Amino acid sequence: MNTMTYLFFDGNCAEALAFYETTVGAEISGVMRNADAPDAESRMPGGDHLVMNAMLKIGDSMLMASDTGEGWHQKPQGFAVYLETPSIAEAERVFAAFSEGGTAQMPLGETFWAERFGMVTDRFGTPWMVSFTGAKMA
Repeated sequence: MNTMTYLFFDGNCAEALAFYETTVGAEISGVMRNADAPDAESRMPGGDHLVMNAMLKIGDSMLMASDTGEGWHQKPQGFAVYLETPSIAEAERVFAAFSEGGTAQMPLGETFWAERFGMVTDRFGTPWMVSFTGAKMA
């Protein structure tokens, strides 16, 4: 068995995918839009531009994503996507990008378990935990 986190967006999934591609180097694949559905019954409520399904590969991990149909979107709660970065500089860069237009719940800083750790919800509503554990987890 495997688990994967599935992210839902309120009509801006394609924009979020492009942002994650640039910000964390996500490889995007399997994008299916409403316009790709074979018939009206297979479509979600909304326009042709809505993403019905997409896959994001970040390093060795996978996330999936889609828009929600009109009126279906719920604010994410009770989880965060944990992102382990390869360096302090990368943690700082990614955290700053996620913070732009987003909300930091815990500023990026040193903790007893990580050289850098912070919590932020990006402008698309996705909660992230950004970390560089470095030598503290060795």
